[in-house]
Amino acid sequence: MPREIVTLECTEARKEGKSPSRYLTSRNKKLQTEKVEKMKFNHFLRRHTLHREIK
Repeated sequence: MPREIVTLECTEARKEGKSPSRYLTSRNKKLQTEKVEKMKFNHFLRRHTLHREIK
């Protein structure tokens, strides 16, 4: 199966001492070989932040 489920975690929350927000998404392993980065909303910081793939 070419699609896999990945977890996105906030990159800015740990620097500020808050708990990081996490999102689940999927990606196509064959077409997208690099790690996923998306701007998502962090409820603890109350703004959109960069989230990167952790698994």
